[in-house]
Amino acid sequence: MFVSIRFFHIQYILAKHGIDRVIFSTPWFSPFRFLLYLNPWNWFRPKKENYGESIRLALEELGPIFVKFGQVLSTRLDLLPPDIARELTKLQDNVPPFSSTIARSLVEEALGQPISQLFSSFDDIPLAAASIAQVHTATLLDNQSVVVKILRPQIQKKIQQDITLLYALARIAEYNPHLRRLKPKAIIQEFEMNLNDEIDLQREAGNASQFRRNFENSPLLYIPQIIWKYTTQNVMVMERLDGIPIADTAALLAHHISLPKLASNGVSVFFTQVFRDNFFHADMHPGNIFVSKENTDEPQYMCVDFGIIGTLTDHDKRYIAENLFAFFNRDYRRVAELHRESGWINANIRIERFESAIRAVSEPIFEKPLKDISFAQVLFNLIKTAQQFHINIQPQLILLQKTLLAVEGLARQLDPNLDLWNTAKPFLETWIKEQMGLKAFLNNSQKNWPFLVEHLPELPRLLHKFLVTANEHRATIIKPIAPSQQRPWLIITITFLTGILLGGLYSYVFI
Repeated sequence: MFVSIRFFHIQYILAKHGIDRVIFSTPWFSPFRFLLYLNPWNWFRPKKENYGESIRLALEELGPIFVKFGQVLSTRLDLLPPDIARELTKLQDNVPPFSSTIARSLVEEALGQPISQLFSSFDDIPLAAASIAQVHTATLLDNQSVVVKILRPQIQKKIQQDITLLYALARIAEYNPHLRRLKPKAIIQEFEMNLNDEIDLQREAGNASQFRRNFENSPLLYIPQIIWKYTTQNVMVMERLDGIPIADTAALLAHHISLPKLASNGVSVFFTQVFRDNFFHADMHPGNIFVSKENTDEPQYMCVDFGIIGTLTDHDKRYIAENLFAFFNRDYRRVAELHRESGWINANIRIERFESAIRAVSEPIFEKPLKDISFAQVLFNLIKTAQQFHINIQPQLILLQKTLLAVEGLARQLDPNLDLWNTAKPFLETWIKEQMGLKAFLNNSQKNWPFLVEHLPELPRLLHKFLVTANEHRATIIKPIAPSQQRPWLIITITFLTGILLGGLYSYVFI
């Protein structure tokens, strides 16, 4: 029942803000354009909004999930008309706030004390208001400047209602064979999990602390300190940053920040998070990114909002690295083989045809500066290729795909001449060598050595049990062998002593 009401409410909001004009301007619906005259909002609309403003206002009124969608779109200025891009940018930290009275009561309820006993000052005017929470500046009793992040009231209930609607739409979509291949239910499950993580500020604080450890003393990225004694599931207090918003290009230039270096550092930060730490910021819209005013020649990023974090399995990480490395080297055959090895395409598809299709899409983008590359067109061509070869969408990689798009959009804004591929290629080459060479073997051996030492005393008992079991089933499992060949204990003893000798030698040399 709720889904039906919410569905009609969405249609009402779209009509209210004139989005029906956008819908009926598309080729599929243009024959029904006359229906615009049946919309009462078009009769009495006090002013004619532009499309960008209409879309922004509709997303704001529809709630946090739709605002999140607008935030993702706002990072891709190259995909949107200028008026829509400008308006969606306002969704990053200009969502209408809730009242300061509610904010104060939520803080006092969460922390169990009056505001006056927690802070020496608390600004009632929000510093920023986003779809999930809003932020106020404050000063602790020891005069430390902090920000207080407060979840919007009833946000859990509102999100769950829209998730229910999305699941209903996904079930409908799965009746279409082409949409079923996109795994809409799995995608929504991933989206729901990420949103649930985002509305737990204690979890976000833990993510921030992990990031701070990962980039401790790093010249590339600074993470604010969490004030744990003032942090709960609904309220989070952390160090206030004094940085320049990444979207304020004029201020960056006024502080003599090197934009090309900043763009290059952004690519390095992304690949470091993914391949070194396996822990990456997955909400990289400009409202969450600042730049330090110090070290202008080697600019340092400053990040906030750690509600959405991505991780990858070792298998996914290696698959992505090998794919990108092969792609950078135009080894399209290897790219095609990796897709088949990972189960993205059916084994019966001819690898030569898939290789040829990848080459046709990829070749035009090389040896060009970023400003001359239409990633929108490349993405469109890749989607067509995916449809042709029935490539399965991998839900666990959605966050990584979204983050990579955001990083590319950010790089385009900072330095349109940045060669994204050549900037990333050396990093990947180094990482692959570390993962697949002798150094990787020795590192993994040293990492697993405590486990081997712990379980080594159990080895004789386990081997004896195995041999007894095998001997009991010898008549049905293996053929009888000559007594002269039955020397398992001799082999086991030699193997055991050799292992001890090699282990001791390795421990002496490397540990």
